[in-house]
Amino acid sequence: MKTLLFTKLDEYYDEMVAIRRHFHQHPELSFQEYRTAAYIANYYKQLGIPVRTNVGGNGAVATIHGQQGGKTVALRADFDALPIQDEKDVPYKSTVPGVMHACGHDGHTATLLVLAKVLYELREHWSGTIVCIHQHAEEYAPGGAKAMIEDGCLEGVDAIFGTHLWATEPTGIIQYRTGPIMAAADRFQIVIQGSGGHGAEPHKTKDAIVTASQLVLHLQQIVSRRVDPLEPAVVSIGSFVSDNAFNVIADRATLVGTVRTFSEQVRNDIEREIEQIVKGTCLANGCTYEYTYTRGYPPVVNHEEETKFLVATAREIEDVTDVVEIQPHMGGEDFAYYLQHVKGTFFFTGAKAETTTIAYPHHHPKFDFDERAMLIAAKTLGLTAINYMKKDEKQF
Repeated sequence: MKTLLFTKLDEYYDEMVAIRRHFHQHPELSFQEYRTAAYIANYYKQLGIPVRTNVGGNGAVATIHGQQGGKTVALRADFDALPIQDEKDVPYKSTVPGVMHACGHDGHTATLLVLAKVLYELREHWSGTIVCIHQHAEEYAPGGAKAMIEDGCLEGVDAIFGTHLWATEPTGIIQYRTGPIMAAADRFQIVIQGSGGHGAEPHKTKDAIVTASQLVLHLQQIVSRRVDPLEPAVVSIGSFVSDNAFNVIADRATLVGTVRTFSEQVRNDIEREIEQIVKGTCLANGCTYEYTYTRGYPPVVNHEEETKFLVATAREIEDVTDVVEIQPHMGGEDFAYYLQHVKGTFFFTGAKAETTTIAYPHHHPKFDFDERAMLIAAKTLGLTAINYMKKDEKQF
């Protein structure tokens, strides 16, 4: 079966690339992926594969039945883009101003669509059921995973597997981790209200910019001085806005940032510590504040047995040059919600071409990846699913 699967995937590689480039040229933002969702649904319908649409929003779920018996395995791919202007000089550059696939979700979707096509054509050669989850809105909390789960996408599923094409790691490498692999991702906003005035008379004002600037520095002390150094944590300010004329002292400033953690206790502590620092700093400067802390995705925590199974399978694939256990990644992913409901694992598939001199990171305006990595991802996910469906849990 492995030879049949890999041969078919190799045959359809050009189609996989064409689909990926179509999505790259026509990206859609989170919760707005209507044309993308329609394309996915039509692809399955043309193949004769049952597909449920509008799952939890714009999600789509296709179900492929093999022979009787076997487990039910879910494979997930996300398909939303980001509000970034595409700066690459390539034929498949985004045609939508200010929107691009800067994280590889176009590749994830193309990978799963073609893999599903192959699995359907080979359905007489494997036993069990494969559920293909095409998820909207991974990039923007509350995300699409939770809503899709509430809409039944995991009903009857025994295990789930997912991968992320990773453009900063060489093509051919599979990266995994047992237990926590990606962090909880939260968002906070602080609005400082002072008392503005003329730039020539600062003594008559309460300067919101000065207060906010102090906060930027004071908040760095949370991780360095208030969190156990053995506990991973990040507090970052991503936006500082206070727009005024050159000769005006601002009465208002807004800070927006993110918190990344693995421990729920550290997560709770940081949420509280931020407000304590804001409260004290504003009091010292005669300002008031509004503080909002929004919980994002929980940590992605891989299950041990399914991770071992993925690792063993990846080592069977000739195109995989190395299988490496990595340290936890501070990025966030709503794949976490799936793993709270069923067993499974999430891993990274290296996607940096050897000829690439600069590997632009994810969410960069010039982001791109080695399309050959999609084939490796498809082989890894496909073989893992087939092997898992026929495994005897008692002997595992």
